[in-house]
Amino acid sequence: MASVLSGMKPLLVLLLDGDTERRQEILTLLRQAGHQVAVTDGAAADETIELRSYDLLVLDPALPGVDFAGLRQAISSAVPAVPDSLEDAERRHLALMLRHTSGNKRKAAHLLGISRSTLLNKVRKYGLEA
Repeated sequence: MASVLSGMKPLLVLLLDGDTERRQEILTLLRQAGHQVAVTDGAAADETIELRSYDLLVLDPALPGVDFAGLRQAISSAVPAVPDSLEDAERRHLALMLRHTSGNKRKAAHLLGISRSTLLNKVRKYGLEA
């Protein structure tokens, strides 16, 4: 997973997690991969999102005090988001499939309906090497 995260352009991430140990592990992983991470408590989450534009929200759904209605409102945009390019969508899907197969490229290629060599070429192209 770290190699997938480090192959991405740096993201601005908002982290909401009540488990201190897990939050620190996620924070460390994201920062080591070159991403900027902001941490806030659930009560202020909707206000924080209104102040800045985050690329990614990592949320513990069991976090007490989160105003989910306010959070949903804060992250909803009046302007529809521009869809990802086909290349970005393919890269993300390949990364998810590799994670699903625990890095087993033969199984991932089979599930994707492509040859193993095609998958290996795409893995190199997108920097998804484990």
